[in-house]
Amino acid sequence: MESKQLTLNGSFDLFAEAKKISPGGVMGIRRPYNFVEGEYPIYIERGYGGHIVDVDGNDYIDMLCGYGPIILGYHEPEINQAVMEQMEKGFCFSLVQPVQNELIKRLIRLIPSAEMAILVKTGSDATGVAVRVARGYTGKDKILRCGYHGWHDWCVENPGGVPEAVTNLTVEFPYGDLEALEQALRDHRDQVAAIMITPVGHPLAQPVSAPPSGYLEGVRQLADRYAALLIFDEVRTGFRVAMGGAQERYGVTPDLSTFGKAMANGYPISACVGKAEFMRVVEKKVFISSTFFPNSLEMAAAMKCIDLLEREKVIASLWSRGTDFLNRLEQIAASSGVPVTVSGIPPMPFLTFDKVDELYKERRTRFYTETIRRGVFIQPYHHWYIAHRHTDQDLNRVLQAIAEALDIAKQMYPLT
Repeated sequence: MESKQLTLNGSFDLFAEAKKISPGGVMGIRRPYNFVEGEYPIYIERGYGGHIVDVDGNDYIDMLCGYGPIILGYHEPEINQAVMEQMEKGFCFSLVQPVQNELIKRLIRLIPSAEMAILVKTGSDATGVAVRVARGYTGKDKILRCGYHGWHDWCVENPGGVPEAVTNLTVEFPYGDLEALEQALRDHRDQVAAIMITPVGHPLAQPVSAPPSGYLEGVRQLADRYAALLIFDEVRTGFRVAMGGAQERYGVTPDLSTFGKAMANGYPISACVGKAEFMRVVEKKVFISSTFFPNSLEMAAAMKCIDLLEREKVIASLWSRGTDFLNRLEQIAASSGVPVTVSGIPPMPFLTFDKVDELYKERRTRFYTETIRRGVFIQPYHHWYIAHRHTDQDLNRVLQAIAEALDIAKQMYPLT
């Protein structure tokens, strides 16, 4: 497979300009140092199917999928048409439009925990709503968390700019360890409003984990025992692990849950859903409002996206093709002789470089340098996604690029 040093002058010129007008140029995990600086594009021109094209004309098979929203593919004509039809009616009003009711009723039919729903825009919006509902209902302040839940004060990874008093109201616990969770509940007895957990584990740059047998059931039992609400953060897993999220696939129903990302194939919408007993606190004592929450373009996109997911049996396809991809990835990793761990679930695979010696970072950097040079867009610190429009040829090319990149990483940085 051809490997070539990419021409990225257009990206670099735009980035130099951006740093003069915006802090850091680009924000968060999209910053160049989260990839391989100097090897990855920074600006994208367009997307099609399962591919993206940068401003310099380089074409990539995209397995980051916008960090998750692109479950179908880029430029979906039916979704775009639904949005344009809604646009003709207008989409930003002082009042809501009927499509809100239509979408909420659909979510209630699909999601086990959903008796009521609040539509918002981002994953952070949805988790913020869930936390406020839990605190408003229980009258308690502390949140036990496991996973990434966004950038708001109560959960941000970097506490800069956040008062220590706010940071101290959130307590982290490790995924898969019921004893650690129960100890945290004991330590903060009668203070915990909610346990929020990403049901498919995703620690930063670590193996992605399907829930161990009995784990989510145990979390549910502990939440009940200590009178805390259980919140599933399904912003990643909703409409990808199953239509009704991980709670549907793994058979454990939380009190509240948050959905987003794949819900509208890239249009900005998310939802906090839950049992009516808890959600109704918003009618009485919890305030939630935004000028843009009722905007209807995203709701129309979500309705059509769900249509396509159901009509084309997308979830079943992702699991079938993803299972084959993971199996082949495991074979490539095992035969490579490189100390790596294949993890994830079929729609969300990942490869972690094991910390066996001091060269693991160098191997990882070389690996991602070689994959991007072969036109495969993946990221060292975030799991990958399989999109519906990834062709079998695309996935075969990705696996070939991975095999070649592992071989080069091994040659350049042999085990010490």
